[in-house]
Amino acid sequence: MKKVLSVVLGASVLFAAGCGNHSEQENKENLQKVVLASDGSDTDVWRYIATLPETKAAGIKLEVKNFTDYVAMNKATANKEIDVNAFQSYNYLVAYNAENKEKVVPLATTYIEPMGIYSSKYKKVDQLPNNATIVIPNDAANESRALALLQSAGLIQLKQNFDPIKATTNDVTANPKHLQLKPIQMATAVRVKNDVDAIVLGNTLAMEGGLNVLKDAIYYEPVNQSTKLYVNLLATAESRKDDAVLQKLAPIYHSEAVKKYVDEHFGGTKVDVNKPISYLTEDSK
Repeated sequence: MKKVLSVVLGASVLFAAGCGNHSEQENKENLQKVVLASDGSDTDVWRYIATLPETKAAGIKLEVKNFTDYVAMNKATANKEIDVNAFQSYNYLVAYNAENKEKVVPLATTYIEPMGIYSSKYKKVDQLPNNATIVIPNDAANESRALALLQSAGLIQLKQNFDPIKATTNDVTANPKHLQLKPIQMATAVRVKNDVDAIVLGNTLAMEGGLNVLKDAIYYEPVNQSTKLYVNLLATAESRKDDAVLQKLAPIYHSEAVKKYVDEHFGGTKVDVNKPISYLTEDSK
């Protein structure tokens, strides 16, 4: 009987010890859940980041949700239904905040990807004929950006003090070729590429349409101080801009593992920008 009791007690001690080790392991892996929203190819990047040991080491369990509606994504973030989002450029964020009561704020910079002019009919911008139809995005931030791109390409001129956040076709002061500029929803632009003379398109949607801005665009933005408004961001609700956990995401994004993944999967079209938020607002030197 004593022998049986001894065996039972020994098993109990081993079981308790096992439970203790299990609990200790759980505590070591006590990760904080962060819900991040993104879209398109950016979703793929963040799903990769969710698998990295660096993310776990930062104490984060990253859940990535895919959105197709940019406004809905910002609203969900501002209302704290989403912790952070990663899809928009700085000028888009400024334009969104100007039109919405609930604000989102930049948390960190991520990258810039050039906007391009694409054509199925012409190889160079100077080949575009008189009265050519060019489709441009119809949301405020991207319409402004597209117009600035067309000006950079020498196709139009904008008024001297045009607003880089809210410019419209009404700000065109010179249009020597009488180009027909047609604002439409940017997500649909790829579908009409063969029906018009040219389209202006952001790189995320271009890649989804099988286009590489560095290879397929007949003209694209330079990546320098003049385009810093188009740097992409991590954004969060205004009240969470100093959240210590969310602040850990930027260093992970700029890690060597992520840079390698982005280079391998996106053909150099997402250029890493690791700058303080003040870089976006300071005067160009």
